[in-house]
Amino acid sequence: MSSDISESGTTKPPMMKLYDWPTGPYPARVRIALAEKGLRSRIDFVTVDLWKGEHKKPEFLARNYSGTLPVLELDDGTLIAECTAITEYLDALDGDPTLTGRTARDKGVIHMMSRRVELELLDAVSVYFHHATPGLGPDVEVYQNPEWGFRQRDKALRSMGYFNDRLKDQSFVAGEAFSMADITLIGGLIFADLVQLPIPVEYEALHAWYARMQERPSVRYRVTMSDRTEAPA
Repeated sequence: MSSDISESGTTKPPMMKLYDWPTGPYPARVRIALAEKGLRSRIDFVTVDLWKGEHKKPEFLARNYSGTLPVLELDDGTLIAECTAITEYLDALDGDPTLTGRTARDKGVIHMMSRRVELELLDAVSVYFHHATPGLGPDVEVYQNPEWGFRQRDKALRSMGYFNDRLKDQSFVAGEAFSMADITLIGGLIFADLVQLPIPVEYEALHAWYARMQERPSVRYRVTMSDRTEAPA
């Protein structure tokens, strides 16, 4: 491995690869975390085409046995899958875990709320997409259970009410600071938008929170950040 010394004589931080799909809701979670932590310049983005089922092909399965995106590859070849695990890693790199919690209490609350978003909203929307809509097409969706898909759709809508109530009294999902829990909820609502499952109009607090989140550069430029042209560094 090269020493990777810059012209100024300082050692450059090692590069990482991110296998993802630019508009995917799960990749969005890691892209937002990268931007929040100022790590975009250390990432080589490798596109894996979900619509062509490339994430289910042997070449990709050798990197991630579960066949899901995103996957982070470190310079030593270590592969880290699962959005929470990747975010944990990225947040710890600078010794200042702003997204996953600095104190034991904050870590507990942030992880609790992030997991609730996954279980109640994000994964429920995913099941609806893969089972009750055409999903990624017949080559990928080899089994579908529409009844289960519609049940999960209804679960996702109910969960929006829960998060709406929580956001009536606080600025962010896990309290008064932006965290991984907010990123997870953003990912869930991105997915809901993709499958045309809008936030019910009466959930005013959730609507207001989501509008604020979309003003953050990390969210606004999440798709184009891999182009290295439109988003700020």
